Amino acid sequence: MEPQDALPAGDGADAEALISDAVADIGFLDTMANNLGLVAAFVAAMYVVAAVCAVREVMNSRTSQGSVAWLLSLFFLPYLTVPLYFVFGWRSFSDYAKIQATLGRAERARRADELGLTDHEETRDWPVLTRVAGMPFLAGNTAELLVDGDATFRSIKDAIARARSVIFFQFFTVHDDELGRDMADALIKRAKEGVKVYFLYDDVGSHALPRAFINRLKHAGVSVCGFNEKHRFLKLLGPMRLNYRNHRKLVVTDFTEAFVGGHNVADQYVGRNAWFGHWRDTHVRVQGPAAVACALSFVEDWLWASGEQIAVPQVADIPMPGDEPILVMPTGPADELEECAIAFVEAAARASTRLWITTPYLVPSLDVQTALCAAAMRGVDVRVLLPEKRDHWTVWLASHAYEDTLVQRGVKVYRYSDGFLHQKVTLMDDDLVSIGTVNFDNRSFQINFELTLWFTHQRMIANVETMLTTDFQNAKLTWPDAFQSRSYVFRVLAQGARLLSPIL
Repeated sequence: MEPQDALPAGDGADAEALISDAVADIGFLDTMANNLGLVAAFVAAMYVVAAVCAVREVMNSRTSQGSVAWLLSLFFLPYLTVPLYFVFGWRSFSDYAKIQATLGRAERARRADELGLTDHEETRDWPVLTRVAGMPFLAGNTAELLVDGDATFRSIKDAIARARSVIFFQFFTVHDDELGRDMADALIKRAKEGVKVYFLYDDVGSHALPRAFINRLKHAGVSVCGFNEKHRFLKLLGPMRLNYRNHRKLVVTDFTEAFVGGHNVADQYVGRNAWFGHWRDTHVRVQGPAAVACALSFVEDWLWASGEQIAVPQVADIPMPGDEPILVMPTGPADELEECAIAFVEAAARASTRLWITTPYLVPSLDVQTALCAAAMRGVDVRVLLPEKRDHWTVWLASHAYEDTLVQRGVKVYRYSDGFLHQKVTLMDDDLVSIGTVNFDNRSFQINFELTLWFTHQRMIANVETMLTTDFQNAKLTWPDAFQSRSYVFRVLAQGARLLSPIL
């Protein structure tokens, strides 16, 4: 007979598991007790690092709300917050600023004036933009609007084929697909023919780019570098570098011709993705002094990324093939202030009749929201064109929350329905156009390295007006009650995503 107090088989297994867990806990506590010195040292070190981060946040604060949130988290949850602060909070690009000084960025305005390249009238009329850019409007350019991927990459390939001395090729995202290989083939062909080719990509945006793709370029004589390559150790000790990405899309050939805009190098950008379908994007091709200014932006990026300084030809006579003034504005986290946001807030503040904005992501700071709402309230036709389709869930959700805020204050928000919209174009009155890489979000305004070209010539303004008029015809206007008509779960998710706006 079995003893009266015997346990059923299942209960016996549970008891053994409990005893095993208790022994493990005791073993862990015993290990901790025998190493109290190491534990105390770890705790002390963590609080010291948290204190360093706290002091640095106080000394480099940009918004009191964000800084207070960091300080409270560092005090109460240092073990979790310190790693997050290194990724998202630690902002240090003094080394990039030194490169800008080394390459003479502060002297470029004077040099442009000496060479007779400055458009004094436009520079006088747009003092804020020129102060942000650190350069005047440059005269004597030609500009061609490139609508969508086929026109853009066909024009870029033609320029690569024409290059005789040097090609700068820089994109945030490069894929090893049909378009990526097509561009690589074009660059390799020119490199083998003696043209010096530089290929710069962002480590995060091109994280899926295989080593074989890179090696093929290198073996053909192309100079290839990831933006964080020289700073690889910082991926462990200072991963904030990965949060601050190079979002520029730029091609320059022979210092005479440049391409800037929203396209990256991947099949979806030419409409070869079933989910996105038609990919609506815009690039611009410029020739003249503005192309030289674009090249200088690349030279700065290349020096920081690779440690290699590219020799810039010193010429006394830069070709001026056209009649269009253009302002080249590189912005990024090395700026002392949020220069990119200042530029777009200035455009909104000066708008008197219309302000049309196209962007794939709408996650604006409070200052930008205020500028857009103020313009709408004084009677300006403020329109924001966004994609109906999503490519990043969190940003897409947050954009709906911001959309509701703007719509309630008179801003007209449209959702593009003829495919996916990715262009970054702004039209202000009949006076100003911007085309570049800047999205209307905190990441572009505060965190990423970006590049924007500003135009004031009536030819470009008319072309952009025609282009955007068609885009708005292919979009649906958001009604004031659209957000509230969504499900409660959707609204909670959208408002929750909005809380992440500083890092989206």
